Amino acid sequence: MKIDLTETNSSKINAALVQARRDIGTPAIGMVLTLVIVTDEENAYDALKSANDASHEHPSRIVVVIKRVSRSPRSRQGARLDAEVRVGTDSGTGETVVLRLHGELVNHAQSVVLPLLLPDAPVVVWWPEGAPQDLAGDPLGSLGQRRITDTYSAEEPIGALGTRAAAYAPGDTDLSWTRITPWRSMLAAALDQQTHSVTSANVEGEDDNPSCELLAMWLADRLEVPVKRTSSTGPGLTAVRLETKDGEIVLDRADGSLATLCMPGQPDRAVALKRRDTAELLAEELRRLDPDNTYESSLKFGVARLQAPAAAKAEAPKPAPAKAEAAAEAPAAPVKLAPAKPAKKAAAK
Repeated sequence: MKIDLTETNSSKINAALVQARRDIGTPAIGMVLTLVIVTDEENAYDALKSANDASHEHPSRIVVVIKRVSRSPRSRQGARLDAEVRVGTDSGTGETVVLRLHGELVNHAQSVVLPLLLPDAPVVVWWPEGAPQDLAGDPLGSLGQRRITDTYSAEEPIGALGTRAAAYAPGDTDLSWTRITPWRSMLAAALDQQTHSVTSANVEGEDDNPSCELLAMWLADRLEVPVKRTSSTGPGLTAVRLETKDGEIVLDRADGSLATLCMPGQPDRAVALKRRDTAELLAEELRRLDPDNTYESSLKFGVARLQAPAAAKAEAPKPAPAKAEAAAEAPAAPVKLAPAKPAKKAAAK
C-alpha cells in the first residue's frame, strides 16, 4: 500500500502510517529498529532496495531523507515537505517513509525525522554516499546508536579513511570493513592451525580500495608484523600472503567468488569467498548495535601508519655531503602500509 502526501508534516505522516496498517490488517508494530537513510534522488532507489532486502532479516521502519536543493531563488524561499508512505508488500517486511525536503527545511532534517522514530527502539543512520566528516556531530547522525558509511563510494577512498579515523566515535562503522569479514574469519581460522608465528604479510588488491587497506591495517594491528600492500588488477581484494617459519599461508581469490587456501603441510582447498551485495553487508551490520572496537583499533592504527611516512619525510633534515656515505649504509625503513605503484614510480625516476 502506498500513500502520497504533499506539503505535509510529521503528524500527518504518523497518522497515515497508522491508517495504512489498519487498512491492510496489521495494526501491531513488529519492527526492531529505525533505519534512517540519508541520500539523494539519484541513489535513493538502490539504497531503498538494499534496505528492503535487509529488512527480511531485520524488520524495521525505514525513513529515507532526500534533500531537494533547488537552484531557483524562489524555490529556496519556502520550506516544504513531501512524503511517501509505503506499508505491506511495497515495503519489505516493515514500513517505509520517503521524505523529500525542500527549501529551508533541508537544514532542519532532524526535526522532521525525530517524530517518526520508533519509540524505545534503536536507530541506525546510513549514508550510502556523501557522508559528513563528523558522523556523530551531524544532526541526523546524532540520532543514531550506529552510523554506517561506505568509503568505497568516496571520491578519494584512502583519504576518506583518514577522515573517518580523525572523527571516529563509538558506533561508527564502514561497509568497506564489513566486506572483509569473511577474509578475516578465514585467516583467523588458518592461523589457529599453525604453531609458528607470522613474520610478515602481503595484501594484494586494487589500488584505492579501502577494504584492502583496512585488511592490511587489521593484520598489522593484530599480528604486529610488517605488512606490504601490492597492486593487482582485482576485482577488489585478490590475495593475502602470510609468511611463517614453516612456509607461506596464501588465501588467493582471483575471480571474485572462489578462493584457494594454501597452508604448509596441508593440501590446497577451495573456499567460498564471493563478493557480497549491499543488502547482505547492511544486514550484517544491523546484527550488532554495540561499538566495533576491532574496527576502531584497526582504523586508527592503520591511518597513523599511512600518515607517518609523509610527516617523517617533511621533518627529516637533509644529510650533509660528508655523511652521505653513512646515510647510504643506514638500514632500510620498515615496510609501510600505503599502497605503492612500482611501475609508475620506476618510470618517473
